[in-house]
Amino acid sequence: MPVSAHRRHLLLGGAALLAAPLAASRRVFAQAAAPAAPTGPFSLPPLPYALEANEAAIDARTMQIHHDLHHAAYVNNLNAAVKDHSALHAMPIEALLAKLPELPEGIRTAVRNNGGGHANHTMFWGIMGGKGGQPTGELLQAITRDLGGWDAFRGAFERAANTQFGSGWAFVTVTREGKLALVQKPNQDTPLMEGGRVLLGNDVWEHAYYLRYQNRRPEYTRAWWNVVNWDAVAQRYAAAKDGTLKV
Repeated sequence: MPVSAHRRHLLLGGAALLAAPLAASRRVFAQAAAPAAPTGPFSLPPLPYALEANEAAIDARTMQIHHDLHHAAYVNNLNAAVKDHSALHAMPIEALLAKLPELPEGIRTAVRNNGGGHANHTMFWGIMGGKGGQPTGELLQAITRDLGGWDAFRGAFERAANTQFGSGWAFVTVTREGKLALVQKPNQDTPLMEGGRVLLGNDVWEHAYYLRYQNRRPEYTRAWWNVVNWDAVAQRYAAAKDGTLKV
């Protein structure tokens, strides 16, 4: 084989080897088995927008996998956990999670993991689909008062998301005193488990961003602002203040 052809062969072979792990990871995501449609007291909420609505930060394929597979699995597993506990069937998810220490020990971990996942994702879908920008009005005033202004808040929130070790979430909560606070939680834990009120949160599990960003979590958390629906967040803030906020 001529030298130039030999070099080209080696380069092409090396590129194929480098591409193989990424291709494999894409197949793992793409070939994940769809869970059965949830049946039971808890249901999978539909996305309030098209899968492509968050392309400025999250690709449509990730949205589909995240909602139709991951969130659906949390709902299915939660329904399975409470199946034989009819007294829990009428409880809204936020009330169920607030009573986590009182639940039967045999289902407590399943409710924590899957109920937390259901609540977190329900909130997550509801605050996206927007055009980003900055909050306004009373919400911006609260951010300025409690978190040092928009730029300081944005930087602190990204740091909280980026430094959450492993899987988890970064949240903004509304405290009992009505102040905004940043909170990190591992896995699918949520401030709802302590009776807290969640204003917004960003999912930093790898399934939320890996297809587009791979291990570059800071790129994802920076881009995520481009799809936040600040009108929806402002509505959540108003509901938190008047006591009607759910998940």
